[in-house]
Amino acid sequence: MLREPAPPEWSEIDHEVFARLVSPDHYLRRALEAIDFGRFRPLIVSKYSSDQGRPAEDPVFMLKLEFLQYHDNLSDRQVIARAETDVSYRFFLGLSLKDELPDPSTLCVFRGRLGVDGHRDIFHGVVSQAREHGLVKDRLRLKDATHVIADVAIPTTLALVAQTRNKLLAAAEPFDAVRVEGERARTEMIRVSTENHNAEERLVARVTHLREILAWTDELEPPRDADTNQAWKALATARNLARKVLADQADPKAGDRMRSIVDPDMRCGMHGDWYDGYLLDVMMDPDSEILTALHELPANGDESADAAELVHQEEAFHGNDIGALSIDSVAFVGPVLKQLQDPEGLALDLYVPPVRQPETKYFAAEEFQEDASQGSLTCPAGQSTARRERNRHDTGWKYRFPGEVCAGCPLRDRCIQRPSATTGRTVIKNEYEPQYRAMRAKAETAEYAAVRREHPKIERKLSELARRHRARRARYRGGGKVLIGALLTGTVVNIKRMVHLLCAPKLAPEGT
Repeated sequence: MLREPAPPEWSEIDHEVFARLVSPDHYLRRALEAIDFGRFRPLIVSKYSSDQGRPAEDPVFMLKLEFLQYHDNLSDRQVIARAETDVSYRFFLGLSLKDELPDPSTLCVFRGRLGVDGHRDIFHGVVSQAREHGLVKDRLRLKDATHVIADVAIPTTLALVAQTRNKLLAAAEPFDAVRVEGERARTEMIRVSTENHNAEERLVARVTHLREILAWTDELEPPRDADTNQAWKALATARNLARKVLADQADPKAGDRMRSIVDPDMRCGMHGDWYDGYLLDVMMDPDSEILTALHELPANGDESADAAELVHQEEAFHGNDIGALSIDSVAFVGPVLKQLQDPEGLALDLYVPPVRQPETKYFAAEEFQEDASQGSLTCPAGQSTARRERNRHDTGWKYRFPGEVCAGCPLRDRCIQRPSATTGRTVIKNEYEPQYRAMRAKAETAEYAAVRREHPKIERKLSELARRHRARRARYRGGGKVLIGALLTGTVVNIKRMVHLLCAPKLAPEGT
């Protein structure tokens, strides 16, 4: 339950202390000038009950505490401790010298209350205020991503299966305690009986046991209040984790393997080097250097396809129409190029560095003529084939010429790389070749060069996020909580930029 908002109650001593110790050009004074924090109240009050619970801390006050916490890289306990003694913090928060601070756990509750949606609304609310000041333009957006290392220790496969089993048994205990006790006894028997076995045999025994536990927990009757019963929801979560772990063990080559049940959303991916965690994907206005959209992906997520998500996110919130987008060569993928430039869709003027084609003396796929209506392909020597199948990525047709046709061809030396080959030429006609050709042609223009010269701005912004605000290290565990941390970091960085653009430092009056 919320109290009615009230202005700070400062005594004459409070006013004098703040006037003397918080200078007119102090950063936090300028932040209050640049950002109207009170405008965020309507975005937050819906998260509170109007008539239940004890009176809560003012949500704008809590939002300011989050800002200070992420601005200065502090923990919940550290930001409260600093606000106890830092005069500038008290001025910014609207506290008198005698006001008491809430318990640090209140910040954790507030983060959970707002959740991802609430913090995303705050992030875009700051961008909206920047747009009102005329800072953000719709001419161009720059997009890039950086890695975020998860705050977990990666267990061995054997330990992961054991942890999943223990979590499932703990979740099932409220519904069948006797059977859970029996399964725990069996767990100890398996441990003792396989103690001298090799790792593979021990893993097989534990996977089999986990599969059997999952089978009988799936047969448990749900309680009448299943929709609101927290214990039943915890069991459902544990069963889903067990299914995922078992599916990964059934397919050793699975590319989306769970790495930890402590943070089940993070994955293993490569960003320069292999790591476990997430991808922080951001989009920025180069004119103001303000982040306009932000998203978090698992480390193995599709960064190129996420560009459309970022554009949709910004345009849905602000109702604007982005003109152009610059991305690294990771987006030089046919489906992505087509989706982003589709005149009936996003209709973006796209700038992507083309992937360099290796020089070759052999005929390229473009020199083979395809008759899509007949499903045939004609080579430069005039021979045709209708043998075809979809390629591995399902982005085009793979045509095969018979070996006997290519054997006596006068142009064989310019077509077949291995002279001893007995098979004919294989050619892939990619359905997205028009998009590739158009982007390669655009890369030769002066306009493309001018846009790409602006791209390093977002790399510097990512450096600020990582070096000044520790954005490459997850504070929390779980995809939702990691995204909340990223949104708070992006909000802080945007406010810093707005303070720089809108509020020049003020000199103290003479005689003070």
